[in-house]
Amino acid sequence: MSLFDLSGHVALVTGGNSGIGLGMARGLARCGADVALWGTNEERNAAAVAELEGLGASARAWRCDVGDEAAVEAAFAGVLEHFGRVDSCFANAGRGGTGARFVDTTLEDFRAVTRINLDGAFLTLRAAARHMVERGGGGVLVGTSSVSTIHGAPRNEAYAASKAGLTAIIKGLAVELARHGINAHSIVAGWTETPMASGVLHDERFERAVMPRMPQRRWGGPDDFARLAVYLAGGAGGFQTGDEIVVDGAYSIF
Repeated sequence: MSLFDLSGHVALVTGGNSGIGLGMARGLARCGADVALWGTNEERNAAAVAELEGLGASARAWRCDVGDEAAVEAAFAGVLEHFGRVDSCFANAGRGGTGARFVDTTLEDFRAVTRINLDGAFLTLRAAARHMVERGGGGVLVGTSSVSTIHGAPRNEAYAASKAGLTAIIKGLAVELARHGINAHSIVAGWTETPMASGVLHDERFERAVMPRMPQRRWGGPDDFARLAVYLAGGAGGFQTGDEIVVDGAYSIF
């Protein structure tokens, strides 16, 4: 039996219509999983579904604002109605900060970030955990975190705080839900080419300052997360749970 055959497996990826989420969805689809996507951009949702179907997957997208509790509950119910179950859930939807100086950051600015990155992850993971516990048989919960939780993130404190909070939630879930056969991990993403990050990564001053600290001398790409998503979704790690898995080309240890 192939360790990475996901036939019959249903994966939910939030923010799965572009960037890291779509990279993970591609990997899952290539290994036979059915894929449910959540995103707020209808055009990107449709394009992502078409791409995944082109890889041979059964895929469907729901428009969902993960910071809205009612929207999350409705979207999750829709996934269950269509696919019948969720075996792995990737809480990946996120947004960046404003880039304002900390002293100029308003509470509204701060909460606009945490509403999606932290509240949204909580609501998504809670819906998935409730389903997995009730259904029995285990499952996998994954949150996309960031290296901003490892090093200082100037002018990005709201984003870093939201991702650190997500990592803490995941660790708690790994312990609390272990008796239900549910594993939980956070993926700590480094500098990656995504629609959210591309503007910064291709700023000449930023690239000149940061690229020399990238041991692989390149930015990450969405497909760098494909194999890891498959590994985690399939439960190949078994006894491995509660990890912060850093995917940054060794940036944070260089």
